[in-house]
Amino acid sequence: MLILLAAIFALHIIGIILLLVATIDNAWWVTETVSTDVWARWILQPNGVWNYTDLPSGSHYPQDYLQAVQASSILACIFSIIGIFVFVAQLFTLEKGQRFTISGIFQLLACLSIMIAASIYTDRFHLDEKFGWYGHCYILAWISFALTFISSITYFVLRKKTA
Repeated sequence: MLILLAAIFALHIIGIILLLVATIDNAWWVTETVSTDVWARWILQPNGVWNYTDLPSGSHYPQDYLQAVQASSILACIFSIIGIFVFVAQLFTLEKGQRFTISGIFQLLACLSIMIAASIYTDRFHLDEKFGWYGHCYILAWISFALTFISSITYFVLRKKTA
């Protein structure tokens, strides 16, 4: 049972790390000379230096959708971090035979939040750009969606050992 709890804890920590990297790092959309995240854009100058600039406004980056992506990404991180603290607290306070439902709910909220962020980004940004590809942060957001979903289902199924 201890190995199972350690594996679940490790899965949760990995999910938190991936969520934080996906939210903070600067590679949701990448070209040869531009790296864009949900906060700003980095442009490679001819002298080899990356220049930090604001995201462009207008039809390419509708501000309401951008703020929804930012808020959902942050909420996913917050829900997942709260979920790990609740899980540790439930280890010591939950009665034997009870399920880790509250931890599962926080993980499910984190899962839904990052799914919303990545879905909005997919649907509303870079639709007419011919050059470029989704960067590693975008991919990490979808991987963290899967990990938080698996973690939430595990919490809903898991019971505190009775013996």
